[in-house]
Amino acid sequence: MSRVYHLSHIDLDGYGCQYLSSEAFENLKCYNANYGPEVMARLEEIFKDIQKDREEIGKDDSKELILITDLNLTTKEGNWLEKQAIENGVAIQLLDHHATGANAADRFAWYYLDTKRCATSITYDWLKEHYDYDKESKHQKVVKAIEAIDIWIEDSPYFEYGKVMLGMISGAREINRILFPKEDREFKLNLISVAEEVLNTHTIEEAPIALDDILHSSKKRFFILDKNNTKDNLVADYVTQLLTKDRDRMTITYRGYKGLLGYNVGSASLIGNAFLVNNEDYDFYMDVNQRGNFSLRSNNKLDVSKMAEEIGKGGGHPNASGGKIENYKDSFVYEDLKEFIQNYIDSKTGN
Repeated sequence: MSRVYHLSHIDLDGYGCQYLSSEAFENLKCYNANYGPEVMARLEEIFKDIQKDREEIGKDDSKELILITDLNLTTKEGNWLEKQAIENGVAIQLLDHHATGANAADRFAWYYLDTKRCATSITYDWLKEHYDYDKESKHQKVVKAIEAIDIWIEDSPYFEYGKVMLGMISGAREINRILFPKEDREFKLNLISVAEEVLNTHTIEEAPIALDDILHSSKKRFFILDKNNTKDNLVADYVTQLLTKDRDRMTITYRGYKGLLGYNVGSASLIGNAFLVNNEDYDFYMDVNQRGNFSLRSNNKLDVSKMAEEIGKGGGHPNASGGKIENYKDSFVYEDLKEFIQNYIDSKTGN
């Protein structure tokens, strides 16, 4: 059985590919990237994970495959990937539909390009051909819906349904994908599963409205941990539990005080205060966004207005403040971001 490392885009089509692969492969690790430098960052992460898995599991008879969908590579990126794959003894398969990858597709045998179909459709047919996938064709309708909206087939009977699905995924921002990529992906694949069920139980005319009607309750069901509540409170509780579970890898310090660093989590008052109440050994909560703006929260243990003033020329209240980090350097890798923030804080405090 293959060990598959699947990198895909962060839109409906990209997650559609992983919705299929998650059923097709038992031994699967998924990754997601937007276009640009994040692609290389994720490919580097994949090779690190392959080496880590070999150390933990051992290099057995399993074939390792890097599957890339709904992302195009440049010839330079392709050369790097092929060199790494050969050196590590890993197979590669890229399935895409973006014309901007034509030069790379001509150069590499593992690069499959078809500009007339969406990536989910290409992946679906590839899985059927090579892995005897979906013998009962239960995924055909949802694939058609994704294709109709992704390559804009307005006369398709599935076009209106695809529009609802497109907004469903683009609006699924409750979980930060950099901090919690696994949970964010599970959330989005769960929504696609809900959409497929609606599509298979309603006429194509009824399905768009039916899906639109149940999306809010479907999201709430995903986030319920104990009892029902408002969606905002459910999400806050869910994210707080994720932060608590991963707090060791997210811990930073300021002048001897212990804090937790979030990235683009949002809802700092709700989530930050919930985390501090549930983790009494922490003195502050910090959430920074992709532009270097940060929010600080405390629970009467640290005057974060003074912290904000010192590290970001900011201010506010003793328990709720904010500011901006000078010469902020964003990253697709949380560990790199955390290291930058900690070094920045230390430079401002003289540590």
